[in-house]
Amino acid sequence: MSQLEVEDLEVYYETEEGPAQAVDGVSFELEEGENLGIVGESGCGKTTLAKAIIGILPDAGYINNGSINFKGDDLTEMSGPERRRLKWEEISMIAQSAMNSLDPVYTIREQIVEAIETHRPGTGRVESDEIVTEMFELVGLDPERADDYPHQFSGGMRQRAMIAMALALEPSLMLADEPTTALDVIMQDQILKRMGSIQEEINSSMLVITHDVSVVAETCDRVIVMYAGKIAEEGPVEEIFNRPYHPYTIGLKRAFPNIRKSSQDLLSIAGYPPELVDPPQGCRFAARCPMATDKCREEEPEAHYENGLRSYCHYADEIDTELRPYADDSDTWSQTAAATDGGVEE
Repeated sequence: MSQLEVEDLEVYYETEEGPAQAVDGVSFELEEGENLGIVGESGCGKTTLAKAIIGILPDAGYINNGSINFKGDDLTEMSGPERRRLKWEEISMIAQSAMNSLDPVYTIREQIVEAIETHRPGTGRVESDEIVTEMFELVGLDPERADDYPHQFSGGMRQRAMIAMALALEPSLMLADEPTTALDVIMQDQILKRMGSIQEEINSSMLVITHDVSVVAETCDRVIVMYAGKIAEEGPVEEIFNRPYHPYTIGLKRAFPNIRKSSQDLLSIAGYPPELVDPPQGCRFAARCPMATDKCREEEPEAHYENGLRSYCHYADEIDTELRPYADDSDTWSQTAAATDGGVEE
């Protein structure tokens, strides 16, 4: 059963130049107990999507179109008070920067207790303190440190404290926005394992937003690859990483070190994402894609379905012959573009 259904979602930001189309026509589903990863470059719309779901868009941001159905209710049609009642208890968020998300003038305990007592008014202080102790133990923190202030915690400890707060009311859905950012690999591994074990205990779903494909590979069942506000490709993690059908996904895969192919050169995708105030006609990746043709620059691609993947590329069915042979060896994309004369034959 789908717990979350996002349909044709458009989230814009007002700017002096006009509305920036940060999220444009995004649709996906998240099943109960499932982990879904969202990856892509900075500015692709990952965090904006999460903020739209939980209802914390900045003043300049607004939902222009589409729906966000959570357990059968459209969140876009709810009033402010109704949305606030869902936060922390049904939908919680682990923000990118724990130091900026925690209030520096209150202890960690006070901040977690406030969330508990705000959303569960009948909860007494003794019970709230017990929940704090339980959550600290779950995330591997000493409960005696709950009365410390955020600045007294290390970066990893603050991140764990944010996870404890997000889990305190056992939400059905967690939005984890760069949950391991700025952490060393050892701490990252510990936190990811801890989050996985906690999820099993409370049977929650998780949306993992990150630019680190290794985090998604370790924690998620499915993954969405976003580019310039749109979905480029979506499908099971194994299929996305082993046999993607979108050139952008192939590029991302080659831009990350592969311990099984230590001699393989890393790929750098030339160019920059397009401006979202006035996005280009057709495929938004066309200007950086070695397979692009006039069709790509003029027509927006429709979904191509194969091997459980949903790929938005005009030439997804030609990936195996035109691009994958180059992506799997040491050649760069510039060589690929030269070999294909800047695109496939039309």
